[in-house]
Amino acid sequence: MSNEVTLRSSTPSIPKTILITSNEDPSKQANLVGGLISIAYFESILSDTLRATITFTDTGINTSDSIKESILEGLPIVGQEKVLLKFEDNNEITIGDKPELVMYVNKVTPIADDTRKTQIKLDLVSAEFIRNEKTRVTKRYDGKISDHVKQLLTEGNSIGLKTKKDVSDIDETLNNFNYIGNNKKPFYIINWLSRKAISAKNQKKGTSAGYFFYETSKGFHFKSIDSLFSQEQKKSIIFNETVGIPEGYDLKALQYSKDSNVNVQNKLKMGAYSTRTILFDPFTTYYEVVTPNAALTEDELKLAGKKLPKLNDEFNNEGDKKEFTRTTYNLLDKGTLPTGDTNQQIEKSDEENFEYKDILNQSIMRYNQFFSSMATVTIPGDFSLSAADMVYLDVPQLEEERVENTSKQNSGLYIIAELTHYIHVTEGTFTKLSLARDSFGKTGRPSKSSIAN
Repeated sequence: MSNEVTLRSSTPSIPKTILITSNEDPSKQANLVGGLISIAYFESILSDTLRATITFTDTGINTSDSIKESILEGLPIVGQEKVLLKFEDNNEITIGDKPELVMYVNKVTPIADDTRKTQIKLDLVSAEFIRNEKTRVTKRYDGKISDHVKQLLTEGNSIGLKTKKDVSDIDETLNNFNYIGNNKKPFYIINWLSRKAISAKNQKKGTSAGYFFYETSKGFHFKSIDSLFSQEQKKSIIFNETVGIPEGYDLKALQYSKDSNVNVQNKLKMGAYSTRTILFDPFTTYYEVVTPNAALTEDELKLAGKKLPKLNDEFNNEGDKKEFTRTTYNLLDKGTLPTGDTNQQIEKSDEENFEYKDILNQSIMRYNQFFSSMATVTIPGDFSLSAADMVYLDVPQLEEERVENTSKQNSGLYIIAELTHYIHVTEGTFTKLSLARDSFGKTGRPSKSSIAN
């Protein structure tokens, strides 16, 4: 099957299964496909779990042999009902086949009502979203952060999320970290750990840090920022005024908008490019000032574009350790929860549990760099794409004469930060992508092209 997604792919597609099961009686089920108006399915690297919304007309007719009245009252729908989803785009790429997609009702919203029918919107969430609200982490964890994340996802007994989904896509971390859960929710702990992690493969201590935790239809993922920018591109997209898809591209964007996300004051306040860490050891009175600077470590980073934004040298502060825009103050984390027996713990009492100097501000910078350049594109439905995939985007360069040159600043590689797969019974089938990258300048090339940059 060809990877090319043509304009025909935006015509309406019919979901195969939207089967909702009663909480009171599992034998009572209703298939909502017959009354479906629209379905919107969401993935995001900033969201712990999947989300979806289903809008349908509830007439109580032709939905189930066991329900002779409206689904809302006959099932009834009160929240946490199990919903089995299976839908595909016009290129026969299916979500909900392997693995099976099961979600649960989180919110019920009646939209329009009369004596014969009701329009209802259901907000759906993953099972882990609900389990997270009923789980508290109380035990102690020792060792690599990546191992902790896998344990928090798979363990049961009210200390983990007991997921059966795939958790194999977890980047191994370089650093260890010991801690106690302190009665926090699992997702809170995982996101807290994300800011403390360094990838063993794609990041270097002292230059970069930081992970994203998210779910796609394939399972859960725990990936470093630099790992995302190191992956192979999934698809190539072009936005232009020509008819059809030019040679070498997989997709033609129907809509495109650009958001450079350049706000100098906000970037400086958040420490995107220069920070300061002040460290103090209350036991030895050790004191140190460290000033990580992205410009000095740029060559060690995995970038999507050619380079980080070049700021005006006129505003640089001269002098040793004077160039910074944000400061964090930290007590050295020594002797906290060392592993081993009593004698081993005494021997390790001088070891740092968490190395603020080489991790904290490096992750602060990378998170704030990640969304430096953003774009939004709408394409014909392509359900092969997932959040965190890398795509290549070509957009036209603004020129006085009408030519088809592509922008050397805004074209290039992007990460899918968020996506929405949308099916409407009359409007069509679309995929909306929110794209982000940490740097500027065109890199990469179309998927099927041998043309250099």
